[in-house]
Amino acid sequence: MPVNTRRTVLSTAALTLALSALVLTESAYAAKPVNSDKGASTEEKGGGDDTGIYAAAQVRYSGAIAKDGSTGNVTSSDVNWTPPPCWYAPYLGAKDFKKKMSKDIESSKNAPGMTGHAGSAIAEVERHYEDEYGWTDTPGYKDYNVEKDGEGMFWAGVENPDEPDYLKRKSCTDLPFWVDNGEAPPPQYEEAITPEILAALAYQHMQLPDTKVTLAPEANTKVNLPTWAWLDEAVFDEVQATAAINVPGFNIQATTTAKPVSLKLEPGTEDAETYPASGECEINDDDSIGEPYAKGKSDETPPCGIRYLRSSGDGTFKLRATITWDITWTGTGGAGGDLPDGTFGNDQAVTVQEIQSVNR
Repeated sequence: MPVNTRRTVLSTAALTLALSALVLTESAYAAKPVNSDKGASTEEKGGGDDTGIYAAAQVRYSGAIAKDGSTGNVTSSDVNWTPPPCWYAPYLGAKDFKKKMSKDIESSKNAPGMTGHAGSAIAEVERHYEDEYGWTDTPGYKDYNVEKDGEGMFWAGVENPDEPDYLKRKSCTDLPFWVDNGEAPPPQYEEAITPEILAALAYQHMQLPDTKVTLAPEANTKVNLPTWAWLDEAVFDEVQATAAINVPGFNIQATTTAKPVSLKLEPGTEDAETYPASGECEINDDDSIGEPYAKGKSDETPPCGIRYLRSSGDGTFKLRATITWDITWTGTGGAGGDLPDGTFGNDQAVTVQEIQSVNR
C-alpha cells in the first residue's frame, strides 16, 4: 500500500475513532508554554509527567521573549502569515512509548461504548505498534520498536498553545511514528519540526522595546508649530529571540533577529500634517531615526515630525509611533532566511495649545 494511502487509513479510521478515546492526545502532546514549569520534561529520566515517563516534545525559548508565557508583542506585517498551529516533534523512546500506549489502550478498551468500529480501531492501533506487519499490506512496528530503544524516538503531534483556532491546533493528527537518531523524519510529514518552524515560533514570542519617541516640544506643543520627533540609536538596537529543541539524538535551534528600519507617526487626528508627508521616517546611516531638535531650528522643517493644525482642547491627542522591524533568522545546519516584517507601536499623549496673542 502506498505511503500516502497508509497515512490516510491511519488518520481517518484508527486515529479519529481510537485516539479520541486514548488519553495520550492531551498531556503527552501539549507544547510547553514559555517559562512554564508544567508540561513535558526534557530530563532524560525521572522527569516528565506524573507517570514519570520521559516526554521530549518541548520547545525552549531564550533571549528577548515574553516573560509571562504569552506570545510577544511583535505583529507580522503580512496578514497571510502565521506561525504553525501544530507540528511533529520527538516524544518518547521505544520502551517509554510502549508503556504509555499500552496503558492508554487498555484503559480505552475498558471504557464504556468501546465496541463496534471504535473498538476495532483501537485494536488496529494496538496491532500497528505490536506487529511489524501491521494489518494488510501496512508496515507496523515489532513490539513498539523496543529492540531499538535508545537508537531513536517516536515522534508525535504537538499543539501550538498560542494558536487561537481550535481546529488548526488539532490538525496534526497522524499516529506517532519512529525516527532514528540523526535521521530526518519521513518527507511526508511536512509539519515535522525544523529550524524554520522554530524561527517562526521565536518570532511569535519575541518581545520588542516600547516605541516612545522623543518630542520637541515635549508633550506640550502649539498649533502650527512643527514638533520634532526622533529615536536615538542607543535606544533601538537589534533584538534576538531563540527557540530550540534539545533531546538525546535530536538537537536543533533557530534565532530570529529583528532590526528597526523605519518609524511611522500617526498624529491621532486628521487635523495634522506629518513630516515626511507619508508619516514614514526612515532609519539614518547611524541607525538613529529622525533628528534631535537643536536651538535655532524652530523655523526649519523637521525630517521626522508633526504639525498639528488645531488645539486638543481640554484633552490630548494620542500620537501613535510604530516601528517596522526587518526580521531574519538563522538556524542549525546553516539554515536561514527572511520572515515577514514585524511592527510594534505605542500611544503617547500630546497636548496641543492655541497660541494666544493680544491686539492693541
